Parts: sequence; structure tokens; C-alpha cells
Amino acid sequence: MAGLTPRPTPRAIVPAMTAIISVNNLSKTYASGLQALKNINLEIRHGEIFALLGPNGAGKTTLIGTICGIVNPTDGKVLVGGHDIVKAYRPARSMIGLVPQELTTDAFESVWGTVSFSRGLFGKKANPQHIEKVLKDLSLWSRKDSKIITLSGGMKRRLLIAKALSHEPKILFLDEPTAGVDVELRRDMWRLVRSLRESGVTIILTTHYIDEAEQMADRVGVINKGEIILVENKAELMRKLGRKQLTLQLHDPLTAIPPQLAGHHLELSGNGSELVYTYDTQGERPGIAALLDDLDKAGIQFKDLQTTQSSLEDIFVSLLREEK
Repeated sequence: MAGLTPRPTPRAIVPAMTAIISVNNLSKTYASGLQALKNINLEIRHGEIFALLGPNGAGKTTLIGTICGIVNPTDGKVLVGGHDIVKAYRPARSMIGLVPQELTTDAFESVWGTVSFSRGLFGKKANPQHIEKVLKDLSLWSRKDSKIITLSGGMKRRLLIAKALSHEPKILFLDEPTAGVDVELRRDMWRLVRSLRESGVTIILTTHYIDEAEQMADRVGVINKGEIILVENKAELMRKLGRKQLTLQLHDPLTAIPPQLAGHHLELSGNGSELVYTYDTQGERPGIAALLDDLDKAGIQFKDLQTTQSSLEDIFVSLLREEK
């Protein structure tokens, strides 16, 4: 993607714990009686990439819509850069760029026209240089005069990002930004996200591709049934809830685990040709040395061993299973 590989921009220097978004006791109940959000408390830090994960219907889009001032809360308060999103809507909303899931654009407007119009909606003075840079960064410059109806789905997704960036927001919401797009666009989009974060923009994303959240996010929040069930630094989350497995490929298959190995809580797999030892990544001494010693005493030989660690997706699925 043209324009996405310039020399790195120095990261904006901000206090590590500064909250740019504060959500306090937020609830939303629709006229139908559906309680979409239940007493949400959440702080999102200046300059971080925050991934909001949850199954379909968990409340992700409602929460984003409320923070962005699109959905009116039933109870609670949202501050964006210190501005109340209800009482001080304009200054709060001007800090936010939103890339929605839906590809909703004026089909017969030009690329340049719709991005420029989006900037004007926020009361920003015309800035052709900024619009040009955004379009070049998103590989849309060659299509600046094209009607939106002529763009491919991937180009329209890029256009939504361009519209969201038109007014130079300090916060960018990406609601399922890579749903249905090709691998190349996903890769280019994440390069742009990293570049924006390096310039000090706060990124909040929702995604069904949990591997993306694992790769991109600084912190992770999990929402389910309208409630935040976990907010954690990604690395700390992987350390706390992640598990490692040691798989031993045996020289001779076993029909059962010998009694002298019962204390290690092993599992037999591969038609008896593998022993699987699972241990918590927090453990200082997972007991591998003791296991190997006991295997030797039991006369069990192995040909090879390998370790695997649970992914963020494994942890996410496990958390939701516990919530049922």
C-alpha cells in the first residue's frame, strides 16, 4: 500500500495511565426490554490499541455506539477526552473517528467529495493536503475522482477508514474492520493502524479474527451478555490464563498411564503413542524435570517432545464457556 512505509513517526509522549475514554456505570435498555449493556465500567488509555472481544449479541456494537454518541444510554456516563458524550456532544464526538461494519456510503458521490464532506461535518476547515495524504495512505489516490459505486468491496472498506480519518481524530473505532476483506487489505490495514498508534491515536477494535487481536492489541476486554467480564493487559492475560502443553512421543505405545505417573495428571493420546502434560504458564517450576525423572524410573522412553501454548482464542473460548 502506497504511503504506509515512510520513516517511523516518533510515538507521542503521554502518561502511561492517562484515560482518554472513561465509561462509568453505563447501562442501556431498549424499548423492547432488552438490556444490551449492564453497568459497564471501563477506561481506555491514551495511545493504546484496545481489543473488545465478545460473541455475537454480546453488546460490542451497542457499547461502541454509546461511546460515540450514536446510542443514548439509559444510565451512566461516558467521558471522551474529559467531555461528556451527552452534555458536550460536539467536542467529544469531534475526537472520534468511527469505521462501522456496514458499507454505507453515497454511491454516486466521488471519493474525494465524500471524504472532504466528512471533514466538513465536524466543522473542520478544508485541508486538501490532509485529504490527499489520507487517500494516498489508503491507496485510494488514483481513484479520488471515481464514483463510489464503481469501487470494489475492499476499496469501499478503505474509503470508510478515509472518512473516519478525515477530521484528524484522536480516537479511532474499528468495528469488525476486516470482515469479508482479503488478506492483503487486512495486512495493509494493520500497518496503517500501527502507524496511527505511533502518532498518538488511540485505537479501539472489535474483531472475530482473534488472532488479529492477539497480534495487535495492548490490552483486551471481553464482553458477554452486556457485561464486561475481563479487562487485562494482553501479555498478562496470556501469562495468567494461558496454559502450556508438553507432548511426548513415546518409543513404545501405552495402553494405560502407569500408576507411578498418576500424580502428573497426564493424558494419553495418539492411540497410546503420546503422553500430554498440561501446566499453568504462571508456575515457576512446572514439574517437567520431575516428570522426566519419573518416566525414566518407569522405564518409559520417548522419541521426541514438543511444547505448545494456548492462544488468545483458546483463552477467549474458555472464558465464555465458564460464563454459561
